[in-house]
Amino acid sequence: MATAMSIAYHKPPSSSSSSSSPWSSSLIPAPRGGSSSASSAASPTRREERRNLPTAAAALVAGGTAALAMAASAQALPVDAPVLALAALQEPENALSLPTWAIHVSSVIEWVIAMVLVWQYGEKSGFQTWKGLTWGMVPLLGGALCACTWHFFYNAESLEILVALQAALTVLGNMTMCFAAFRIYKASQEGSKSS
Repeated sequence: MATAMSIAYHKPPSSSSSSSSPWSSSLIPAPRGGSSSASSAASPTRREERRNLPTAAAALVAGGTAALAMAASAQALPVDAPVLALAALQEPENALSLPTWAIHVSSVIEWVIAMVLVWQYGEKSGFQTWKGLTWGMVPLLGGALCACTWHFFYNAESLEILVALQAALTVLGNMTMCFAAFRIYKASQEGSKSS
């Protein structure tokens, strides 16, 4: 009824000599159909177990030895050794992250590019008041540089004057930009009346 490929699982017969073996209670695959008795079918499997037992024991001992060696090496190192090694490489908690630095630096670069473009527009268009807008942007650039400098030194308390200077330059820059924009508006009104 069973094909040659089917496998029957059974417990080997227990005997007094094999009852202490850890393999005696496990399920062992045995081929069906080759032998008429279960004990003769289990015999080759037991021989294979006995042959593989030294290999399995060696692997178990080797694995246990490796685990003990790793545990012993971990215990041999002082607990603070990795922490001390990393402390030299770590920045303070208030340091800016790389993406935040990228935003700060790119914003300053964009502001400088905008100043150059506004100046060039003033020269090429003949509206000199646009050059005044560039001058109105300078205090805001100074404020940005104050902020970047303060962050570069990890927001040092000794440099907190830069925070106040940034605030003052921001207020001044907003006023100068407003005045420059008003001048551009007046110049464009005068230009439209004359034409």
